Amino acid sequence: MEQNDLITANADTMLGKPVVAGTRVTVQSIVERIATGESVEEIAASHPALDKEKVLAAIGYAAKVLRLDEVQPRKRTA
Repeated sequence: MEQNDLITANADTMLGKPVVAGTRVTVQSIVERIATGESVEEIAASHPALDKEKVLAAIGYAAKVLRLDEVQPRKRTA
């Protein structure tokens, strides 16, 4: 299945945030869990509708979105 088929966004689901198709699992929640140290396999095992392919599609989607956005450097605070 194509990554584009695995991630969807609909204004009626999770306030329009991108989710794994057919679920309410947001791309944001998957990326946040990766950031805390959970593995792709642990995340996939935590929800019956997820598998490794879907978790990787969410990470890939996040990377794609970040490539499209202009990122501004943060100002340092003393």
